[in-house]
Amino acid sequence: MEKIFCIGCGAEIQTEDKNRAGYTPAAALKKSLETETVYCQRCFRLRHYNEIEDVSISDDDFLKLLHEVGDSKALVVNVVDIFDFNGSVIPGLQRFVAGNDILLVGNKKDVLPKSVKESKVRHWLRERAYEEGLRPLDVILTSAQKHQSIKELIAAIERLRQGRDVYVVGVTNVGKSTLINAIIQELTGEKSLITTSRFPGTTLDKIEIPLEDGSYIFDSPGIVHRQQMAHYLTAKSLKYVSPKKEIKPKTYQLLPKQTLFLGGLARFDFISGPKQGMTAYFDNNLSLHRTKLAGADDFYKKHLGGLLQPPAAQEAESFPELVRHEWSVTDRLDIVYSGLGWIRVQGSEGTPLQIAAWAPKGVAVLLRQALI
Repeated sequence: MEKIFCIGCGAEIQTEDKNRAGYTPAAALKKSLETETVYCQRCFRLRHYNEIEDVSISDDDFLKLLHEVGDSKALVVNVVDIFDFNGSVIPGLQRFVAGNDILLVGNKKDVLPKSVKESKVRHWLRERAYEEGLRPLDVILTSAQKHQSIKELIAAIERLRQGRDVYVVGVTNVGKSTLINAIIQELTGEKSLITTSRFPGTTLDKIEIPLEDGSYIFDSPGIVHRQQMAHYLTAKSLKYVSPKKEIKPKTYQLLPKQTLFLGGLARFDFISGPKQGMTAYFDNNLSLHRTKLAGADDFYKKHLGGLLQPPAAQEAESFPELVRHEWSVTDRLDIVYSGLGWIRVQGSEGTPLQIAAWAPKGVAVLLRQALI
């Protein structure tokens, strides 16, 4: 079959993978071939509705884009997922943006429990960014989905860019394109800062959004980060790891030698220490199961894909093995499962807790000072 290319971005048209460049539904392709105006779905929605959809590109293509960012004088807006900082960090970003200012944006704040103080979350994100070698000038928390703090973000961009172009970068699944759409909606609703009839740049490597002073906001495609929990699951199971509503904490009175399974995705072992309430912060639909530590391994093998879902039965065979991480806790800490949620525990110098956390190989588990 003759290859067909999108007249907007130049990507080869394909009808199989909606997350890959060049995707268009088969029915839409048939119709557009009749008129000889073939657009991929991303360019079609950009052209007709000014809606930006994320699309993933290869590591090599993304590296080329980062080199371009590094060679320009611009403000870099790095969008990360509050629930999955490790899975949304762009490897090596600090090397490529050297000399350019960074604004760090933590997205999806609307699903945090109301008792979480934003100042603590911003402080934690800044600390994690420092560990990755990034030195953001500011940290803003937003909800692209709920249009929360969009005006604050726009004000921060204007304050920090100082007439320069802006590059918005992020991995897939962080809500970057939803955030760009929220910014466009906010700007075009108040004043004509952005050309609303058509974006002049629809190349695959970036989308150019013109500002009234002659500068641009460049929206880049997302890079696939292979350590994201989301990449191990089907769309049906993703709803359990991508909260859409405010998380409702659940407290369990745990005894030593007990295990808490987080569906079949992860596991928490209370090895030793005084009985206490441990509070879990995960998607409200994720089922948690308590059992004895002694038989936990066999329990997992027997019930993965059944009682312990997600993953669903058809995903269980290919689901990666869980890797164990163990700590002695002497403070009030959160055990964070990257991309999933966290469990708050309370240890002390006099009575430390011995705990272990299990997560799929490649998915980070870490400790932080308790947010609540």
